[in-house]
Amino acid sequence: MSLLVVGLSHRSAPVSVLERAALSPDARIKLLHDTLAAEPAAEGAVLATCNRIELYADVDKFHAGVAELSTLLAQHSGVGLEELTPYLYVHYEDRAVHHLFSVACGLDSMVVGEGQILGQIKDALATGQELHTAGRLLNDLFQQALRVGKRAHSETGIDRAGQSLVTFGLEQLADGTDVDTWAKGKHALVIGAGSMSSLAAATLARAGVGEIVIANRTMERADRLVEILTEPGGTGVSARAAEMVAVGDELARADIVVSCTGATGLVLTGEHVETALRGRTAPLHLLDLAMPRDIDAAAHRMPGVRLVDIESLAEASADAPMAADVDQVRTIVADEVAAFGAAQRAAHITPTVVALRAMAADVVAGEIARLEGRLPGLDDKQRAEITQTVRRVVDKLLHAPTVRVKQLASEPGGAGYADALRTLFDLDPETVASVSRADLNDGDVKNRGRV
Repeated sequence: MSLLVVGLSHRSAPVSVLERAALSPDARIKLLHDTLAAEPAAEGAVLATCNRIELYADVDKFHAGVAELSTLLAQHSGVGLEELTPYLYVHYEDRAVHHLFSVACGLDSMVVGEGQILGQIKDALATGQELHTAGRLLNDLFQQALRVGKRAHSETGIDRAGQSLVTFGLEQLADGTDVDTWAKGKHALVIGAGSMSSLAAATLARAGVGEIVIANRTMERADRLVEILTEPGGTGVSARAAEMVAVGDELARADIVVSCTGATGLVLTGEHVETALRGRTAPLHLLDLAMPRDIDAAAHRMPGVRLVDIESLAEASADAPMAADVDQVRTIVADEVAAFGAAQRAAHITPTVVALRAMAADVVAGEIARLEGRLPGLDDKQRAEITQTVRRVVDKLLHAPTVRVKQLASEPGGAGYADALRTLFDLDPETVASVSRADLNDGDVKNRGRV
């Protein structure tokens, strides 16, 4: 395993840099293709959220991999390498596993313990699978990260430590007032219909807003979100969809605005906000959860406007209390990292063990054929008994060494046992490599090459 991650997040870079480095969906796809085209990388996956951009790869050379992945991130983010480099972090092998598992548990989130990151990890894995850039290592890694994250949330109280970014943002917007009390009866505008916008709409509906307007570039998605919000037996909120061209008019009627789109430019300009303020007496509350930002930062300076964005959320979260359950989650992460490393090391020797058993099977077959030539008078029953006896002998001789070598290989520093086994039994490296390429599952490993 040669897992490498190069990235930047709210912990390593100012929001202004994160905003400029944000990757559009198309840019992520291009980045993945270019990562696999790069010589040091055999697999690739991109985890991109509103407060982190990380490129994961299986590399054969550490220094070359760091240089190549850093260059690719700079090229596709549009931030120059010299400017980007001071904000990048690098994790390798077990430390990279530890980092992703911590991220999956919400330990590295802007709001500690938030669970939305699991959906974003799932999306990163799905993209890698769809583009065939995630192979055995990254598939195993990301799937295990999802399981570790779910375990942390089910076995600990980390949920009490954290909230969704939406809830945290609304609390900051309410500025000390209970969100349900503050939001009750207000008119809300939600711009976007993705997962974050959907969560915002649902949270506002539960808080008791009087009306929610969903504005989105694709009306079908906006209509679908409205249907979900107004389903029988739900919150009973009044909701309707609006075209993006009508955002200016809807802004003038709104008390609360939540925006989270994938747009590369501003969705609400300073002019939009200034126009919406004309003639109104009630304050306008704006929550911008997009990266890069959807709402012009100039709104911070406008009288009658309260704007909360990723930058102000990052500042507020720095003072958020940590729950005692965080230590328990860290223990889970440490245990899971050790287990994952052991499993990967054990899997590394499996192709060698399979190749050894296949070679033994060939030797048995050759000796039985030679015996039949020397003893042509054997009947079928005698031939079968001799064949079975020879196979049992070889199988028993190989059983203890192959079981033990798998155990030894799973321990730290056990990677050399595969090389030793290949050398001792003079196994053809190409045969071992062909077994690896076959991507054997556990059933194949148990059954192939039995003698």
